[in-house]
Amino acid sequence: MGSATELEYHLLLANDLGLLTVSDCEQLIQDVIKAKKMLASLIRTLKANR
Repeated sequence: MGSATELEYHLLLANDLGLLTVSDCEQLIQDVIKAKKMLASLIRTLKANR
Protein backbone atom coordinates (compact mmCIF):
# COMPACT_ATOMS: atom_id res chain seq x y z
CA MET A 1 0.00 0.00 0.00
CA GLY A 2 2.87 2.34 0.74
CA SER A 3 4.20 2.06 -2.81
CA ALA A 4 0.78 2.95 -4.24
CA THR A 5 0.64 6.04 -2.04
CA GLU A 6 4.14 6.96 -3.15
CA LEU A 7 3.01 6.61 -6.77
CA GLU A 8 0.16 9.04 -6.07
CA TYR A 9 2.70 11.54 -4.75
CA HIS A 10 4.90 11.10 -7.81
CA LEU A 11 1.94 11.65 -10.12
CA LEU A 12 1.09 14.88 -8.31
CA LEU A 13 4.71 15.95 -8.56
CA ALA A 14 4.82 15.17 -12.28
CA ASN A 15 1.69 17.25 -12.71
CA ASP A 16 3.19 20.16 -10.75
CA LEU A 17 6.31 20.00 -12.91
CA GLY A 18 4.19 20.09 -16.06
CA LEU A 19 5.07 16.57 -17.14
CA LEU A 20 1.44 15.44 -17.05
CA THR A 21 -1.76 17.19 -17.97
CA VAL A 22 -4.28 17.72 -15.19
CA SER A 23 -6.75 15.32 -16.82
CA ASP A 24 -4.10 12.59 -17.25
CA CYS A 25 -2.97 13.06 -13.66
CA GLU A 26 -6.53 12.84 -12.33
CA GLN A 27 -7.23 9.68 -14.33
CA LEU A 28 -4.02 8.01 -13.22
CA ILE A 29 -4.66 8.89 -9.58
CA GLN A 30 -8.17 7.43 -9.85
CA ASP A 31 -6.63 4.24 -11.26
CA VAL A 32 -4.18 4.08 -8.34
CA ILE A 33 -7.01 4.61 -5.83
CA LYS A 34 -8.96 1.78 -7.47
CA ALA A 35 -5.90 -0.50 -7.23
CA LYS A 36 -5.41 0.44 -3.56
CA LYS A 37 -9.04 -0.47 -2.81
CA MET A 38 -8.60 -3.82 -4.55
CA LEU A 39 -5.39 -4.48 -2.59
CA ALA A 40 -7.09 -3.60 0.69
CA SER A 41 -9.93 -5.98 -0.13
CA LEU A 42 -7.49 -8.77 -1.00
CA ILE A 43 -5.59 -8.24 2.25
CA ARG A 44 -8.84 -8.36 4.28
CA THR A 45 -9.88 -11.57 2.52
CA LEU A 46 -6.51 -13.23 3.07
CA LYS A 47 -6.51 -12.27 6.75
CA ALA A 48 -10.05 -13.62 7.19
CA ASN A 49 -9.09 -16.97 5.66
CA ARG A 50 -6.27 -17.66 8.12
